Amino acid sequence: MTYERDNIRAMQGYTSGEQPDDARTIKLNTNENPYPPAPGVSEALRAFDPIDLRRYPPATARPLRTQIAALHGLAEDEVIATRGGDELLRLLITTFVEPGRAIGTTRPSYSLYGVLAAIHDSPVFEVDLTDDFGLPADFAADCNRNDCALTLIVNPHAPSGRLFSAEEIRAVASESKGVVLVDEAYVDFVDPGIRYDVLPLLREFDNLIVLRTLSKGYSLAGLRLGYGLGPASLIQPMLQKTRDSYNLDAVSQVIAASALADQTYARSTWEKVRSERVRMESALQGLGFTTWPTQTNFLLAKVPDDGPSAADVYAHLKNRGVLVRFFGTAGMDDKLRVTVGTPDENQRLLNLLNELYGTSTAEGH
Repeated sequence: MTYERDNIRAMQGYTSGEQPDDARTIKLNTNENPYPPAPGVSEALRAFDPIDLRRYPPATARPLRTQIAALHGLAEDEVIATRGGDELLRLLITTFVEPGRAIGTTRPSYSLYGVLAAIHDSPVFEVDLTDDFGLPADFAADCNRNDCALTLIVNPHAPSGRLFSAEEIRAVASESKGVVLVDEAYVDFVDPGIRYDVLPLLREFDNLIVLRTLSKGYSLAGLRLGYGLGPASLIQPMLQKTRDSYNLDAVSQVIAASALADQTYARSTWEKVRSERVRMESALQGLGFTTWPTQTNFLLAKVPDDGPSAADVYAHLKNRGVLVRFFGTAGMDDKLRVTVGTPDENQRLLNLLNELYGTSTAEGH
């Protein structure tokens, strides 16, 4: 006998990236920042008095939200702090999607979207991206025709790394009849010369919300802290009604504040990642891989047609102590997603690939 709801019994859960037991394994599979968090994080941890844990933390994380609002030039009531970006996704679905109404997204996209929709008993409407992972011009219209109450766009896109322009986001928000989330989990790694910025659009549209996370750009994946930016009409129902009580613990709020306070340090790590991204892209192409332009901290790479399969390459690397991401799904079974690590970690990967393909790989950092 089972007590599960029918939709829960029928669904598949989210599959996380592998977490190795061996500390010597190089993790290039879950898109973490390879550099440590800001020095102020360690100082904040040392200064935290455990006696403070006997009291509840600020319920709505107001001091942290005030800091985030100042960072982005917004008002405090236009910010919600959440347990990772994933909690914001749950809140959006719970707050703005009637069970049974559709949730729109692209194909491929972040696989958790479908899992959260299935939990909510909502169908997912997926629009295929173009061959080069572009956003179709009729994306919003298709979502409207399928009565999507919420549309989810990862930008820069995962798993391709492609960046949709602010004008493309404006067009989607303008045409959509439901709420539009721009999931900017990887935005910190965008080349600043592009001058990408969708936050001004929050003044134009009352149906647009932006997700940010400290997991990637601020080297705090183990902390689980994210936040949403948007008009108060979207933020306040989540903040005051559907958010879990005391959703962020006291330690997390202190650590997040310390990390966000040191923008100079954070930006230095983003620049290091961008520099290595360029080197990795060139090296992978030199080995015969096909890569797509990326504005994230990872590269999507199609294995050479005349060599081992993507599954075999993944297995070879894993056996030699380097993890990359192999999805094995339709349209992705000939590709690997490779996180940009430190120069030494990246070189280790390239050396192992050289063993497979027999092509000289440039040393150096």
